[in-house]
Amino acid sequence: MIAWFYSAQLIFATAVGLLALGLGFAKRKPSGISIGALALVQLALLVQLAASIVLVIAGEQAKQDTVEFFAYLIVALLIPLGAAFWALIERTRWSTVVIGVGALTVAVMLVRMNQIWTGTY
Repeated sequence: MIAWFYSAQLIFATAVGLLALGLGFAKRKPSGISIGALALVQLALLVQLAASIVLVIAGEQAKQDTVEFFAYLIVALLIPLGAAFWALIERTRWSTVVIGVGALTVAVMLVRMNQIWTGTY
């Protein structure tokens, strides 16, 4: 896991989560801003997946368990998809809140993935 990219992802996912929660609590329905920001969170996770695969092929491993790291990463990839699907099906302000919760969940999962990769708590 690349440290600077992890930090950028964490900050961005948290910002998207807080923005979407704010928009949802302000009674805004899902829009291009909230769905687009969540799509960028998803894109960053895809880049993280590709980078992690390259690192593992190059010989690096997670300090704890590489399989567990990839399991977290794959589940984290599913969360924005589920939140976006929900937002597109049910276009209410609560869908925007779901987008926010999804992005914040990704942020929490990123912290756990970093802990697994670096072996720190």
